[in-house]
Amino acid sequence: MLPPLPERMRPRTLDQYVGQRHLVGEGCILRKMIESGNLSSFILWGPPGVGKTTLAHIIAETLERDFFTLSAVAAGVKDVREVFEKARGSSLFNQKGAPILFIDEIHRFNKAQQDALLGAVENGTIVLIGATTENPSFEVITPLLSRCQVFVLKSLEKADLRLLLDRALHQDVLLKDKDIQLKEDEALMRYSGGDARKLLNVLELVVDAQAGHSPIVLDNATVTASIQENMAIYDKDGEMHYDIISAFIKSIRGSDPNAAIYYLARMIDGGEDPLFIARRLCLSASEDVGLANPNALLLANACFEVVSKIGMPEGRIPLAETTVYLASSPKSNSSYMALEKALALVKETGNQPVPLPIRNAPTQLMEELGYSDGYKYAHDYPGHFVDMEFLPDSLKGTVFYQPAKNKHEDVLRAYLEACWPKYYPKK
Repeated sequence: MLPPLPERMRPRTLDQYVGQRHLVGEGCILRKMIESGNLSSFILWGPPGVGKTTLAHIIAETLERDFFTLSAVAAGVKDVREVFEKARGSSLFNQKGAPILFIDEIHRFNKAQQDALLGAVENGTIVLIGATTENPSFEVITPLLSRCQVFVLKSLEKADLRLLLDRALHQDVLLKDKDIQLKEDEALMRYSGGDARKLLNVLELVVDAQAGHSPIVLDNATVTASIQENMAIYDKDGEMHYDIISAFIKSIRGSDPNAAIYYLARMIDGGEDPLFIARRLCLSASEDVGLANPNALLLANACFEVVSKIGMPEGRIPLAETTVYLASSPKSNSSYMALEKALALVKETGNQPVPLPIRNAPTQLMEELGYSDGYKYAHDYPGHFVDMEFLPDSLKGTVFYQPAKNKHEDVLRAYLEACWPKYYPKK
């Protein structure tokens, strides 16, 4: 059985490689590194389907280096150490240079797994090439990041995609012998989203759907119909990805733990990055639960920390716990709305001067100009409160925060009513 079309069309040389001219074009940084043979460890950061894995394979074949590959989704520290042992053995027989270790989705390695890479990268046992769709500044530990260059890959342009499409239709071992009529490519371009792998998968799907037909017609209507028939497949990098996460967050906001846990299961089953889910839970805890239950943000943050440490599949347990807790909590967006109101006023009124009494006065000149003059230290007054204006003069009396009606904010409202009756009159 032949491999899928994306694999059949995978480039084998830099001259066949499409896109990323800023890295592999003549005279560009990565091409010069490859041509010199002086390869150092680096991380390829970019969206799916732009050629990260392909580029790593091309580099290894061009330099005739031994090549080891791991997926961060499935590999553990033991697997990493086994690769190091093999690399030490292979380097005795291969004089072309240190073996290459390619780690796909390196952002999914937890801290312990990333720590295990440090020694081998530093002493040259292996040259590490990592691939990630996530910002490595947030997902890769600083010691490892400092030992690697980061190369940013871009989504493919339409011209790149059309070149790939033409190659597939005229060079693929199966497609070149079929009577395929390309009448329109707008839908192919749209559904690919700059992803070469997705483009070729969609092409193969549409061609297979017309098996036995002659000619096989490629137009917008045919492509759209074929895609819609296969939308049950969860695609974590495509439109369905955004639909599912939207449904997940709105189920939490709507206090429906059953729907929220269902969409969580959809994402986990579809291979969604667990840290992406955990980040969304932190956002929901702030925006949707808010001050109605301040513990929600603490739990969501703890969830992110735990998931980043233990990884999957165990990480699904704290994700489920936090999802149910947030969905079952009372809701308030009062602090979010207060900020939105304040931001709108800042855009409208610009940078209003800070009142002199609450400015810092670290120098004698500032004191002479009246900085901090008249400031009243709240802790020196009964109840640790003093009636003093803090907003700029032109904005005095503006109320941004209005407590919502819930147990926690009822307490906040009572305090504010006691402190600021002119702004928070009793209801």
